[in-house]
This record gives sequence, structure tokens and C-alpha cells, in this order.
Amino acid sequence: MWGQSAYIGGMNASVPLHALQQADMSTPDTDPQETAEWREAFMALAATQGPERARYLLDELARLAREQRVGWKPELATPYVNTVGVNEQPVFPGDLAMEERLASLMRWNALAMVVRANQAESGGSSELGGHIASYASAADLFETGFNHFFHAREGLGQIDGVNQHRGDLVFFQPHSAPGVYARAYLEGRLNEKDLGFYRQELSAAKQGAQGLSSYPHPYLMPDFWQFPTGSMGIGPISSIYHARFMHYLTHRRLLDCTGRKVWGVFGDGEMDEPESMSALTLAAREGLDNLVWVVNCNLQRLDGPVRGNGRIIDELEKLFAGAGWNVIKLVWGSDWDGLFARDITGALTQAFAHTVDGQMQTFAAKDGRFNRDNFFGQNEELARLAQGMTDEQIDRLKRGGHDLVKIHAAYAAAANHTGQPTVILAHTKKGYGMGSAGQGKMTTHSQKKFDESDLLEFRNRFNLPLSDEQAKQLAFYKPAADSPEMQYLHARRAALGGYLPKRETSADTVPVPALPVYANFALSADGKEMSTTMAFVRMLGGLLKDAALGPRIVPIVADEARTFGMANLFKQVGIYSSVGQKYAPEDIGSVLSYREALDGQILEEGISEAGALASWTAAATSYSVHGLAMLPFYIYYSMFGFQRVGDQIWAAADQRARGFLLGATSGRTTLGGEGLQHQDGSSHLVAATIPNCKAYDPAFACELAVIIDRGMQEMMVEQQDVFYYVTLMNENYAQPDLRPGSETGVVRGCYKFNSYSRTPDKGQSPESLEEVTLLGSGAILTEVIKAAQQLAEQGLDVTVYSVTSWSELARDGAACQQRALQGEPASETFIAEQLKGSEGPIIAATDYVRAVPESIRAFLPAGRSYLTLGTDGFGRSDTRAALRGFFGVDASSIVQAALHQLKTG
Repeated sequence: MWGQSAYIGGMNASVPLHALQQADMSTPDTDPQETAEWREAFMALAATQGPERARYLLDELARLAREQRVGWKPELATPYVNTVGVNEQPVFPGDLAMEERLASLMRWNALAMVVRANQAESGGSSELGGHIASYASAADLFETGFNHFFHAREGLGQIDGVNQHRGDLVFFQPHSAPGVYARAYLEGRLNEKDLGFYRQELSAAKQGAQGLSSYPHPYLMPDFWQFPTGSMGIGPISSIYHARFMHYLTHRRLLDCTGRKVWGVFGDGEMDEPESMSALTLAAREGLDNLVWVVNCNLQRLDGPVRGNGRIIDELEKLFAGAGWNVIKLVWGSDWDGLFARDITGALTQAFAHTVDGQMQTFAAKDGRFNRDNFFGQNEELARLAQGMTDEQIDRLKRGGHDLVKIHAAYAAAANHTGQPTVILAHTKKGYGMGSAGQGKMTTHSQKKFDESDLLEFRNRFNLPLSDEQAKQLAFYKPAADSPEMQYLHARRAALGGYLPKRETSADTVPVPALPVYANFALSADGKEMSTTMAFVRMLGGLLKDAALGPRIVPIVADEARTFGMANLFKQVGIYSSVGQKYAPEDIGSVLSYREALDGQILEEGISEAGALASWTAAATSYSVHGLAMLPFYIYYSMFGFQRVGDQIWAAADQRARGFLLGATSGRTTLGGEGLQHQDGSSHLVAATIPNCKAYDPAFACELAVIIDRGMQEMMVEQQDVFYYVTLMNENYAQPDLRPGSETGVVRGCYKFNSYSRTPDKGQSPESLEEVTLLGSGAILTEVIKAAQQLAEQGLDVTVYSVTSWSELARDGAACQQRALQGEPASETFIAEQLKGSEGPIIAATDYVRAVPESIRAFLPAGRSYLTLGTDGFGRSDTRAALRGFFGVDASSIVQAALHQLKTG
């Protein structure tokens, strides 16, 4: 069971007066006659003067109630009926029967794909997994979008003076991926062989087929999926910031994004993720009317009901309405319209008010007889409404999310709404149409197998043109190319610009200025003291002035611009605000005053690392999403990157992001007084796990300049799908000039910084001198240099290497090792090649956990001992000197370690 309609906001006559009453009233009605008079007067006003006048009076009464301190406020939740009334539904523009047939075919092919995969693998052990029930509930929501609303990219320019549509952005519910593949199969973008390799990406390549990833993964299917949504909650927050970034591009006059929408189809259980909810008020505050969420309220999570003892649709309505969103409830299908029209007592609405989701799930799992007895049998009024209906008719009553007409009406209302983001709360059944095999059952999320009777029941339920044998064999079905179904399918997508999802990468290259133009101060620092954070900000300021690259740069901060010395950029490029600046800032007379502007360039995200990272992702994927290459630089406390929003960074990598993440105040000992929660000792360890992330820990401004230059060349000119993580320090120390010829080493991860030697003492032969090699990175390289000088004073030869990237050295070593395992000629690792100019034991020291320098142990020259020093454990609050002594990474600790290795190694 179930599906309907009725409208509250427009006072639809199909919803009786009694249906508008709340079933449970905390205060008893002491004067029913007066109450009736008030009701009649209001209804007469609405009928004669219209809803606008009615809303005005309600607002006025609410204002008076507040002034009189009555202690009343309107209920945010409306009755459990549709927002769009029958008399407000637009005429359905398509062929309803045709679209229902096509949706049925896609349901079947999606089911067959998952079941076949799990039958073929390991004798049907279900090792591959997959999901049927989620798409079964969302199929009609998807199909209405595909047939009428989801616009593809037509191009990047103009035709006959008219701008081509650059496409809507669509975020697909991840567990429904089989349904998207099923549609692509009918469209001819995937073939039957491809469908046979669902979740078998490695096996598919060997058979000349396209392997189909489990969920939307652009990294694995770079021409197909646009947005990764498999990690719950990341899709919702990403969609919000993508919608805001489109406004940013428009307001900065870089790209006109008007007329384009961001659609997101998400699950009701997914709304419990903090990322799903964290930016709702931003979407409303920014007036993102280019954003539409469709929440598939099938009422079930993986284990059971989303809200067994409540109603998730009511809860979400309150939440979104309170956050400032336009809420459209899509609860019941067209079959319910007649029932509501006959319900003169409001019995249906009152019954729904008392039916919690756990019970609604039971109704979904049971047949028409059960629902007649247990829902319509609750009282005489409901029983009379069900008179004349067969059990089968009761069983076929649709919920709103399965009725194409109702879905279209909701989508049209959302698409036409202005001034607010819109959420459509679509009531569906999980496992819709799966019958006894899984519809509404607790176990339906994991259902991957069907017996023969279940397959035949599914075939019959959706009137599929399959023989018994074809159904039992799980045969894929595709109508003939010249069939009415296929012609209709292609015509609808042609009218909307082409097929979706589709990922494109066409974007113009953007020239990068010569390195000395913006970073000569760093290349020839001449011993000037500065922190690498300050060096970065100075470089960024220079880059922003470049005529070609400057406008494409997107500086992003999470309420730390002043901390990082970026306040001078407020005046230079401004902070983006969708409404400009409506106030005179307190510091207006300062040269560093806070300046917001409609065309501002900085994205100041406030205290939200998740929001800032979502903005970074939107900018870092603009080359693909919009055909316009942008270059984001997001600077933040390094501790609050990979540790706090690492899953979002992983998703950005999946989406093939291009940009810079700057982990400032990095390392465990540089941010002395802040203590445990702020001191980062692990970000480079996590960064190393992301294949397309290049992580660097430069110690000097000159190294930083070379790294940024190389990154920009890779992303903006060579258009490689990589992003950089670069750690920066807030410690001021003397900056050396760039060593001649060291650029390659800086980029590849290591170069010889300096040698320190001492003339032997009187009576000591040169042969008796001992040698040691020191490796250091980031904040601890200065301690390594001090240690080298102290060791030289003790009569040792010391060679110091600056390691700019442990992970790049480790990747190079692993690649050499892999080539050797495959029988290719042996090649020397880059770190071993670099260390040829040194002798003796090797000591490595960093401001990170020892696992970071340990990552290169296997690739060092044979026969040389290797000792790593790091900052394992929790941080502490104290001075830098005290912290470095505590963790054993200061100069004296390095000296002690070197002498120990000379004695024992």
C-alpha cells in the first residue's frame, strides 16, 4: 500500500476542514461554538479574498500573540498530506503509460544485474553484494527527473548568439546506482556485457567490458559519474556548496550559471549524518533557489525503520522549514485523491497523525487484506472509505514517490520556486514491487537473491514482456531500437540536452606566471627571517595580481585569515558575499578592514572545516563540472584537515579534484601552546594513502615556491587530475636561497641541502673521521641543521638532506619495486640515488609520527643503518623547545641518536 494527494497551503477543497485540525490538542476547547465561528470566518476569508490575504492576517495574529506574550508559535509540521494540491497540479507533459513501461524495464534490468552478479560469483555466495531495494523505491523519482527536469550540458559556448545550457548538477543516491546503469543500458551507453560485470571492475577489463563500480565513483568511471556520493552525508553538503559556488561564479562574472539547477536525491536515513544537516542554514541564507533536494523517504535504514516510533517526514519538515527551506511534501499518489475527496470527517488525516513509521513499514510489507483490516478497519469512517475497493486495489494504492504525475507536480513546483532552496520529502516503499521477497521488510536492504517464484511475481507486478524462462534466467531486456519505447526514451533526453550522468573534462588551459614574478623573494631570500605561512600568503598575493591566473584563484579560509596573515587580501580582492556588504565594519578605517563584496574572491566559510572543504571541492572540480578551470587554495590548521574531514578529502580525490590544500601551523611541535587537539602529527600519514594527492612538507620558502609552481603547471597547464597537500609553519627562521639545480629534488621529494665537515684534531688522521647522514623535513629541518653543526664540531662529517615529501619518495620506491617484481630491468630508487653522495648511518627526524619517515626504509641503500625520530603520542602545551625535547626531535636528541648509531650501527 500506498500513495495519494491534497494541499494545505492553497486551501484545496479536496482536503476537508476537519483534516486541517491537529489530532492532539494540548489545551481543551472550552468554547466549541466560538471556535467554529473563527474557523468559518477564516475559511470564508480565504475563499473570497484569497490565500495572500489569509496569510497576511495569520502573520498579523502571530505578531499580536508575540506582543501579548501568549506563548504560542505555529507548528512547523503540516498534516500528513501532499503540499501540491490536485487543483494546482500542472498537466503531465509526457506519455504516462510509456514512462511507466520504461521505468518497469529499468527496475527489471537493475534487479537482474545485481542478482546475476551474486549468482555468478562464488557459486552464488553473494560475495559481490549490491542493492535492489533502494532503487526500487527511488526509480520513479529518478525517471521523472530524467524525462522532464535533469538537463545535460549542451556545450560551453553560444549557438546563434544563444548560450548553450551548461547542464544541471545531479547527485544520485548511491545505493540506487544499478538503476542508473540500467537506464544507460537502454540508452546505448552501456551494453549487456557491461551489465554482466557489475561490481567486477578487474574481471571486466580482461573481457573487454566496462566494469561498473558499486557506487558513483568518478575516479573509476571518469566518463560517466560526476559526483561521488557513496559515503553518506558527503553528497548533501557537497551539493549545497556546489550550488553556492555557481552563484559565486555568476556574481564574479566568470560564468553565467543562471537557469541551472543542482538536484540531489538522498535517503531519509542519510539525513542523520551531521554533514547532511550542517549547511542547511547556509543554503537558505544564501537564497540558493538553484538547489533542489529530493529525500527518498522509504522510512527504512539498513537495519530497521529510520524513525520507528515517529514520522521522519514530519521531523524533516520541521527541520528544513526551520532552517528556511521551501518544503514540499509528496506523500500520497493519485489513487488517494478520491478517498480524500470523500473523507468529509478528516478521518484519513487523523489516522495518519497517529500512524508511526514503524507501523507504516508494516503496512508496506503486508497485502491489501491486512491493510483493510488494520488501517481502514480502525474506525467506521475509514471502513466506509474502503468500501467498494478490492483487496488488490487497496494493495495498489501508491505512495507519492511512486506516482509519476504527483512527482512531476512536486518537481515543477520546486523548479519554479524562487528565493529559497527546496526539499521534496517523497514518501516511498523500500523494495517497492519486490513483493514477498523484500517489499518493506527489515532485511530488504541486503536482499540480493530471488527464487523463481519471486522473479515471476516481480515480472507480473510490472507487466514485463518476459517469458517465464526469460524471467527465471534473469535475461536483460531492451526493446528494439525502432520501438516506441526507445524512440520516446531518446527523444526525452534529446530535449534535455543529452544523457546523464556524464562527466566531461573539456576546459581551457590557464597559463601560469613565471616563478620569479611572484616568488623571487623566496628564491633569493638571503637569510631573511619569515615563516613559510607568511611566504605562502605573499606568493598568493602576487598570483592574484596575474591577469590570466589571478581571477581563477579561489582563496578559502575557515575563519582563520587573520591567524594566517591574510587580512591584507580583504582589501585586495574582498570576501565573497551574495548580498554585498550592508554594514560599515568596525575596523573600516584600518588598511586591513573587513570587506565583503558581491564580486569578492575569498570564500570565508566561518567555523566549518566541512563547509570549507566542500567549497574547495566545488572549485577544484569546476574544470569538469562547469568547463571552467579554477584553482582553489584552502588554508587551515593542519590538524583539522585529514583527521577531521578526511572522508570529504577522499571523496574529492574520487572526483578528481585539482587544487591546493595548505595545512598551516603544521607538525606536533610548532603550535606550542595549543596542546593535544591542535597539534598535528599524522596528516602526512593519511595524505600518503590517497593516490592522486601529492603531499609535501617543505622547510623553506624557496622549496614551497618550487612546489606551488610545479603544482600549478600540473593542474592548470598539463591538466592532470592531482591535488597537492602542503604543510606550512608559523615559525620564523632564516630562509636560505634555493640551491642551484635542486628543483627536481624538491619536486621528487629530496635533495642534498648541505655538507658539514671539520678539520681533524691534531694527531687525528682523516681516515679516522666518521660520517653520518641526516634527513629532515618541515619544522624539524632547522633542528637537523643545528645537530649537523654540533656533530661537525665533534669531528664528524655530516651530510644533510632536505626531504620535501616522504610520500613521493615512498611511491617512487614502491614503483621501482613493482617493476622489478614484474621482471623489468632493475632501477634505482630516487632516495637511494640521492644518498650516493653520503656515507654512514642515516638518521631521519620529522615533526610527524615515526611511521612517516619509516615509509622509505625499504628503499634506502643496502647496508646502511636507519633510525627514525618522530612525535608519536598525544601533543602537549608548552614552548617549541620544550616540546621538541619531550618528543626527542630537537638538535640534542638528533645528535644523541647519531652518536648512538655510530657506536652500534
